[in-house]
Amino acid sequence: MEEELKCPVCGSLFREPIILPCSHNVCLPCARTIAVQTPESEQHLAAGGGGGDHADKLSLHSETDSGYGSYTPSLKSPNGVRVLPLVPAPPGAAAAPRGAGPASSSLTCPQCHRSASLDQRGLRGFQRNRLLEAIVQRYQQGRAAAAAAAKCQLCDRSPPEPAAVLCEQCEVLYCSACQLRCHPARGPFAKHRLAPPPAHPGAPGGGGDGGGGKGAGGGRKLPTCAEHDLENYSMYCVSCRSPVCYQCLEEGKHSKHDVKALGAMWKQHKAQLSQALNGVSDKAKEAKEFLVQLKNLLQQIQNGLDYEACLVAQCDALVDALTRQKAKLLTKVTKEREHKLKVVWDQINHCTLKLRQSTGLMEYCLEVIKENDPSGFLQISDALIKRVQVSQEQWVKGALEPKVSAEFDLTLDSEPLLQSIHQLDFIQMKFPVSVPPVPLLQLEKCCTRNNSVTLAWRMPPLSHNPVEGYILELDDGDGGQFREVYVGKETLCTIDGLHFNSTYNARVKAFNSSGVGPYSKTVILQTSDVAWFTFDPSSAHRDIVLSNDNQTATCNSYDDRVVLGTAAFSKGVHYWELHVDRYDNHPDPAFGIARINVVKDMMLGKDDKAWAMYVDNNRSWFMHCNSHTNRTEGGVSKGATVGVLLDLNKHNLTFYINGQQQGPPAFENIEGVFMPALSLNRNVQVTLHTGLEVPQSIKQPKLPNN
Repeated sequence: MEEELKCPVCGSLFREPIILPCSHNVCLPCARTIAVQTPESEQHLAAGGGGGDHADKLSLHSETDSGYGSYTPSLKSPNGVRVLPLVPAPPGAAAAPRGAGPASSSLTCPQCHRSASLDQRGLRGFQRNRLLEAIVQRYQQGRAAAAAAAKCQLCDRSPPEPAAVLCEQCEVLYCSACQLRCHPARGPFAKHRLAPPPAHPGAPGGGGDGGGGKGAGGGRKLPTCAEHDLENYSMYCVSCRSPVCYQCLEEGKHSKHDVKALGAMWKQHKAQLSQALNGVSDKAKEAKEFLVQLKNLLQQIQNGLDYEACLVAQCDALVDALTRQKAKLLTKVTKEREHKLKVVWDQINHCTLKLRQSTGLMEYCLEVIKENDPSGFLQISDALIKRVQVSQEQWVKGALEPKVSAEFDLTLDSEPLLQSIHQLDFIQMKFPVSVPPVPLLQLEKCCTRNNSVTLAWRMPPLSHNPVEGYILELDDGDGGQFREVYVGKETLCTIDGLHFNSTYNARVKAFNSSGVGPYSKTVILQTSDVAWFTFDPSSAHRDIVLSNDNQTATCNSYDDRVVLGTAAFSKGVHYWELHVDRYDNHPDPAFGIARINVVKDMMLGKDDKAWAMYVDNNRSWFMHCNSHTNRTEGGVSKGATVGVLLDLNKHNLTFYINGQQQGPPAFENIEGVFMPALSLNRNVQVTLHTGLEVPQSIKQPKLPNN
């Protein structure tokens, strides 16, 4: 956890940490050293005010004033972060007049390199991270108590002297005298790593219950609002993601924002962080087991020296011509072993680093959860939740599987004729090679999602025949013939774009230079009955704004812009609805279907790639290729629901408004692959509802006006 408690600039434990707008933390003294004056202003800060306020506002000079010209030297912190030094004032420079405005300064985050401008309050405009400050204080106390409690294990004194260091290789605690006498930093001990004595579980901050000190039991003063000194935080602004007080809601910039109770949001974010931690904890357990597996694998590979001796014995039994070839074969064995050792060591180091980072993050998050300061927690909870989720995503599939095996794929056949000895090589020695065995489908990893299926397989254990690749076959969903959908070396494959409410059969086989092996058992996969999908941010026009997990859409432009759904349909009957959340100034939103390459900077239906119904507050029209047909009375308003029924069995499209069919079936004889589509401008906001059953009772349609 100690890495989480160190400032990225100075490399020491945080002192008076402040929270930057990017959610990272930095010491207040370090912030003064990395803040720089922006080019817009080269004047001093206005004269007056106390010394502390003057330091916080950072009366800086421009690069021109510093005497360095256009070059400002950079420094490196103990953590390797490159920072800009504080620019000294030029000799004899006078302070700006009292009426002059403050110099414009900015601060760049040393971790993500985002720049933040300082207002008239200077660094005091950034909030103090009280939770982090309390955890650092508790950690320091626990480390001091643990260091005092640890005793030297080699002392002949009674009682033993307190331990000063721990040798991670010897796993022995030494005091300073015993370390110089028994463990000098030379010879074989020069490569040993000496670390501070570890914190014991009972010490404060060392894995105990986190009590004592200025805990949450009431010893800490309740935080007051940065804008209103006499008011305590009581609510949480969802829009700004920060705690606010009562006056902020009545008078300040948060008066029209969405706010919620501070305690409720505190509990909600704690629950989200705890849930995300569970996933990282599971991955950490798997990583520990994986490290044990890798170390065992390392031992097995190191024992492969026996193979080398066997190879020498076989080569010595051959004629003199084989002796010249023997050295080459031994070199290949050595390279094979060295390669495997390097791969395993690299994997051990990589996994150990990830595990240490995840463990430190987990310990830090657990300490944060123990705190009972709602406003302080909510200051950092969003960033912590994202970090924990990203940490969990880093443990990708296959990360906890060995990259190499302990077996050496080298087999020497000593029976070939003497004239073949000069051409003898490992590739020839493997022959004759048989076709691969039957792959085993891993049913626990095979699954379906919407109209996609994922299949996984592996080769049986103790299989020595080489595999060059796999062939995955899938039928057409109607009991037809199998077809190849994947050929390659991977053992995990996802197939998209299948039919909904369909049953597919899948099988896989392996191949090598000798031929194709037998098929695996056939697995049966059932796609979803109905489609669950959202708006697709990757293909939407750049003016489209998505929220609510990509289920709610609006627009930044007064012009119509198109957004598509994430599902594609080519078969079956599908129904979805769009709820009109906002409808201002009588715009004409359009609802329907489109091809993937539809034009997205104009109303849906104006090109030949879309089929749509556009509607205002009084009537609607069907449109395709910019041709308007079937005007029908009845429009939409705020709160209305528009339903879209795509029947690819009958090849037509039908629309509904508030549960009543709007006009006749809109389009007939439509064929191909279609995606749900919508066009709207900034006067409209709609929310998508999917996974709906096809409506059984249909009201009488409205008659179109000719």
